[in-house]
Amino acid sequence: MFHTQGALKHTCNLLAVLCSEPAESKRNQDVSEENRRFPFPEIASSGRLEVQTLKNPTPDEFRKSLDSWQPNLVYLQGKQLENEEVGSISWGGVELSSPEAVSGLFSSTIPTTVYLEVPDGEKLARSLHSKGVPYVIYWKNSFSCYAASHFRNALLSVIQSSSCHTWDAFQLADASFRLYCLRNNCVLPDGEKVDDEVGPIIFGEPPRITVDVPEIEDAEEDEESTSGSLPAIKIYDDDVNMRFLICGVASSLDSRLLCPLEDGLNALLSIEMRGSKLHNRVSALPPPLQAGTFSRGVVTMRCDLSTSSSAHISLLVSGSAQTCFDDQLLENHIKSEIIDKSELIHTLPNSDENKLPTSEPRRSVSVACGAAVFEVCMKVPTWASQVLRQLAPDISYRNFVALGIASIQGLAVASFEREDAERLLFFCSMQGTNGFSTNLKIRSPPSWLRPPPPSRKRASICQEITTSGLNGLAAGSRTFMLSNGVSLPSMTHRRRIKIAALRPIPHVRHQKMLPFSRILVADGHDGGPVKANLPPPPAKHNAGITPPSHRKSSSASLAKQVISLNPLPLKKHGCGRSPLHVCSEEEFLKDVMQFLILRGHNRLIPQGGLAEFPDAILNAKRLDLFNLYREVVTRGGFHVGNGINWKGQVFSKMRNHTITNRMTGVGNTLKRHYETYLLEYELAHDDVDGECCLLCRSSAPGDWVNCGLCGEWAHFGCDRRPGLGAFKDYAKTDGLEYICPQCSVTSYKKKMKSGNGYS
Repeated sequence: MFHTQGALKHTCNLLAVLCSEPAESKRNQDVSEENRRFPFPEIASSGRLEVQTLKNPTPDEFRKSLDSWQPNLVYLQGKQLENEEVGSISWGGVELSSPEAVSGLFSSTIPTTVYLEVPDGEKLARSLHSKGVPYVIYWKNSFSCYAASHFRNALLSVIQSSSCHTWDAFQLADASFRLYCLRNNCVLPDGEKVDDEVGPIIFGEPPRITVDVPEIEDAEEDEESTSGSLPAIKIYDDDVNMRFLICGVASSLDSRLLCPLEDGLNALLSIEMRGSKLHNRVSALPPPLQAGTFSRGVVTMRCDLSTSSSAHISLLVSGSAQTCFDDQLLENHIKSEIIDKSELIHTLPNSDENKLPTSEPRRSVSVACGAAVFEVCMKVPTWASQVLRQLAPDISYRNFVALGIASIQGLAVASFEREDAERLLFFCSMQGTNGFSTNLKIRSPPSWLRPPPPSRKRASICQEITTSGLNGLAAGSRTFMLSNGVSLPSMTHRRRIKIAALRPIPHVRHQKMLPFSRILVADGHDGGPVKANLPPPPAKHNAGITPPSHRKSSSASLAKQVISLNPLPLKKHGCGRSPLHVCSEEEFLKDVMQFLILRGHNRLIPQGGLAEFPDAILNAKRLDLFNLYREVVTRGGFHVGNGINWKGQVFSKMRNHTITNRMTGVGNTLKRHYETYLLEYELAHDDVDGECCLLCRSSAPGDWVNCGLCGEWAHFGCDRRPGLGAFKDYAKTDGLEYICPQCSVTSYKKKMKSGNGYS
């Protein structure tokens, strides 16, 4: 697991110290034309970022705010000079330019990161780092207020959008600086060309993901399997080509444009994967072309993960059994393989797809608010393309805007605003490639906006509307000018709205992956290989009477299947726990916790230990695992499946149940909790009662139902009474109550006696 020093957690506290200048009021009256066109973003709280601002404080006021606010990030702004460059720190006329003066501001409270927005700040950064600040961001050269504002806005956009590490946030913001400021020669206000190595620098150690190698208990037994070098982990995924629309104007797609974009996207994916969590794993078949190369002891798993911003992905992973069956170890190996050992995004500089088109690029109000864009094609892993497409419609996710990405594979970035487009196009205009004063004016609707030509079957009124609609952009519409000179069309009868924000956010339907697979054991138990087999599709039951022959054959086919709910055979726990009927709840929960830790499910154990176990809440109460387990195993165990009325028979015996309960879907919730906490525990213990069918006297798996009067079990297919209906009518949560034949006869006799006056 990577070290948490420098990790900006769910909420980041920022202390921003601004410089107020004596001649500020005079300068506001006579600002330059560039300053009026550039929209300086405001430093305000948003998303995960909580901001407290100080303006021209004294050193004592700064220390007092530092101790009370306890910020993760401290931003020290330099004063703005008359030539639009940024100078040293000046608070109330007191210059803080020496390393001793700046490091003396920090005494008892040391933040995680300090950002020095001053020129020639290397000595100041080294002084703060020696003071104990883990990460210091500084500038080694002179720079303009526009470049400083762009880098600061990109850095804060990343922090407010994602729970990230300081190092990753800086890498993305630095890529944005190189993409717009350095490429367009906008580091200095006069447009003077500078070296490609200038710009902000971070002082500190990059984060590392440490992976602990599990100890091998039986060295002699595993000598043969470990004689060869087994790979720690390998991820199987293909690369796909993705098209991005970037806000701005590009004369050529050279390395100065493609390299920063590649680095920025790699940093974005590193942020998502560094904070990812493993939620589920299931054994899977190896890739067909790779299966023959597997050595002994290598297993394949399908892993479900959620990224730092809650995007869901699925990875096919192979590795040793010790790695793949330990959740925390497997999660760390996946992070290490993706972040530390590979470059995720690759540009295609020499391909035909990355050549600028001869025609004007298409524009849409929903893409970068109608600003100029150009297209770039990149090679991306399949899982990464899923992450990018899931995050694009999120209106609060600003990492794409920091890189100027306005569209991903035809999907518009919803968080793009008009001020963002003006800010990015400002740097293009500084180089003389301003495309928004004249070129951004749409003279005629593009082909993809034109409706189809009218057919002969259409009414004349429709043709008139279509003809007028074609000419509406030229004659019946008006154009409005943005503050930076952007000219956009707007229909007279409609208000201009932010279409990207009003588009519905698509939700990808992911296939639910069970934590275990159903396998078919080889005949004779001769030690041969176990062949994986998918479960048969469930039979459809019609309403009414089901033919007895069909039910009997269905039950017989299910009886032939031996269900093993774990990829590897489970050894008996061998614990000293008391029998379940005399075991206390505290002893049971301790045994379950020890078993989960032994199986590598440390993510299920809360930090508070037994007092907080389990951390699942049901009906505003902590989940009652003890009674849930007792009620399930006394009814035949989890393999009975829908034969148990989870809501009526199990939930009613738990402490989570209330008389006024109105929960819906509680049956499926209990099944999910049982699979997570208790299923492997059940398989490793002999707590399940050996129930047999009261009709056929066998304990074969099948369509089990439980009698609501006597509590005995029976195969639904063995009960051939007419008028019972279908098995699904009894298996659902609020289904019918099954009454066995013997209880039906007894109940009928009692009713007859009561009706004749004998009772």
